[in-house]
Amino acid sequence: MRNIVLASGSAYRRELLARLGLPFDYAAPDIDETAHPGEAARALTERLSLSKARALAKRFPDHLIIGSDQVLTLDGQPVSKPGDHTRAREQLRRCSGRSVEFVTGLCLLDSATGRYQLTSEPFTVIFRELADSTIERYLERERPYDCAGSFRMEGLGISLFQALRGDDPNSLIGLPLIRLCSMLANEGVTIP
Repeated sequence: MRNIVLASGSAYRRELLARLGLPFDYAAPDIDETAHPGEAARALTERLSLSKARALAKRFPDHLIIGSDQVLTLDGQPVSKPGDHTRAREQLRRCSGRSVEFVTGLCLLDSATGRYQLTSEPFTVIFRELADSTIERYLERERPYDCAGSFRMEGLGISLFQALRGDDPNSLIGLPLIRLCSMLANEGVTIP
């Protein structure tokens, strides 16, 4: 069995990876996550996913390293994590009654060979019309200030949606497990 490392400090990604029942370590990579001028969401998430995995390669020299990054786009512009209540309220107001797209990049790097697999997974969320009172109740209850889009799909955030469209709902939480299983299988990792 190959040693696996998740290149992330995200508790959400750790929870998702743990679902596969594989032992793994994790470490937060220290990289600059600033988008390049004019960089499309897909290109950004793939670049950052690869950069996160590569940032840990020297520390974990004979491992399969998983890097992932996610961007929410609204009106073609990236939207970051809100960080506080005021920005979260504004994000949810902007999303109300609209479709937004998440793009989640995924990289599996073999640090022994430098070979990697890289992809991105789109996922669309269609929001219901949200009254200010609904937004306030939701934010007070879940405080999703560390989540792009200001919601937690795996929690009460599901009540804000009219529909979801995509191949893997796990990608909305931050780690496309269906694609990851295929990548791991390509490296000889058997699941289950």
